[in-house]
Amino acid sequence: MNKYIAGFILLTGYACPLQAASQDASELNVEDLLNVEITSVSKKAQALNDSAAAVFVITNEDIKRTGATSIPEALRMAPGLDVARIDSNKWAVSARGFNARFANKLLVLIDGRNTYSRMFSGTYWENQDVMMEDVERIEVIRGPGATLWGANAVNGVINIITKHSAKTKGGLLAGGGGTEERGFGAFRYGGDISEDTTGRVYVKGFKRDQNTDLRGNGAGDNWDKVQGGFRIDSQVTLADELKFQGDLYHSHLNQVLSQPSISPPYSTTSPDHAEAYGGNVLGRWQHTFSTQSDLSLQLFYDYYRRNEVWMAEGRDTFDLDFQHRLGLFDNHELIWGLGYQLTADRLETSNIFSISPTHRKNQLFSAFVQDEMELIEQTLWLTVGNKFEHNDFTGFEGQPTARLMWAPGLNHRLWAGVSRAVRTPSRSEANMRLTTAVVSPSSPFFIPVEVALQGNRSLRSEDVIAYEVGYRTTMIKSVSVDVTAFYNDYANLRDASQGTVYFDPTRGVLV
Repeated sequence: MNKYIAGFILLTGYACPLQAASQDASELNVEDLLNVEITSVSKKAQALNDSAAAVFVITNEDIKRTGATSIPEALRMAPGLDVARIDSNKWAVSARGFNARFANKLLVLIDGRNTYSRMFSGTYWENQDVMMEDVERIEVIRGPGATLWGANAVNGVINIITKHSAKTKGGLLAGGGGTEERGFGAFRYGGDISEDTTGRVYVKGFKRDQNTDLRGNGAGDNWDKVQGGFRIDSQVTLADELKFQGDLYHSHLNQVLSQPSISPPYSTTSPDHAEAYGGNVLGRWQHTFSTQSDLSLQLFYDYYRRNEVWMAEGRDTFDLDFQHRLGLFDNHELIWGLGYQLTADRLETSNIFSISPTHRKNQLFSAFVQDEMELIEQTLWLTVGNKFEHNDFTGFEGQPTARLMWAPGLNHRLWAGVSRAVRTPSRSEANMRLTTAVVSPSSPFFIPVEVALQGNRSLRSEDVIAYEVGYRTTMIKSVSVDVTAFYNDYANLRDASQGTVYFDPTRGVLV
């Protein structure tokens, strides 16, 4: 069992503007910021100040002021989030540790669409893009969110929310260039489709230069991408709202790869002109019964293809999500839902990579329930819930949570929580074989020795029991303080153990 004690994170509030319907963004103070509505913590609209979680909101105004041109760049503004740029086209993003290229304990959503890849249980950040001018806000939750969002929401949740199409009427043209951003541009046009329906379309693209190595030579990691999409919002009736949106993208990702070889010189380095393309479409219907009750149904389909010299992957994902919120007995607010996901992949192997089977379908069934109880009016709240999932790798998983919030005064919030979250094994961890190195002939072996990473079909889910406490206050109108402490107790973390050496006529193999 592994324990991860993370200390305190202190956030000092500042007058970072937010857009509001009745007030100019630049006029908002910290009190207004803490009242901004967020949806990711409880799957319902609530004030940031009333959220029993370590949460931070990056606003559209923040993105404008920093000049961020990509989602990972914008995420650098979130305290407690680890964002590292590996090369020109790759990022590592994580919360509360475990950061790496294939970080696998952070769930990322775009307008409710899960970007999780079954190949490695994480996110290809170079595939995820939106028109930055159309981002309403980015909600960043540090800590488990598995009770509502499911497996992979182990150390945090990032939810990127774009603007309603009614807020993007008219045309917008943006562009620029420089030494690193060699050229970029975006065009968006929105307007009324009918009396109750608005929509927009956009197209964007960029070309980014390569980095340089320690000798000042080009690193061969330049890349380009073009993307387009649409969004339609319709108020069908006073109680029914429909959303329909989609995206298409295509990118060229240059990189330099070192590949082990069984023949001299046993390793070769060469450029790889990788390619990634795909698309998605999402539809959402929401029906409102009253201010205390509503239900929603969401469907999305996502496809991507990734071609690299050492492997190629194609993946189709179909996801269905139903949710119902209702008030009970004046002091209970119940949220429950059902989900289903089907993912199918097609993988191509190489001389260093193989996977069996090369085609696989995986299903995920889920249900959740969460009850928020007001124990003392406007003072004390208790939230309890559980997520039940069944996946094709480890079977049944339960992910409960309990959170308590106390408001001793108007500007003070104390909260505590305990949660369990799991990360289920990925496709590669279960079925992959990857040659990581070839050791040249030497004593005691006088033939090349291939070092291979072999997947394990018997892997169990990684899980964490997370304990959190937090305090949030507005000291004066321009300063707020948000303090969070947490203790994570992990079990069954993925590890690699040395196997045995066996021989064939040409080489030794260590797996």
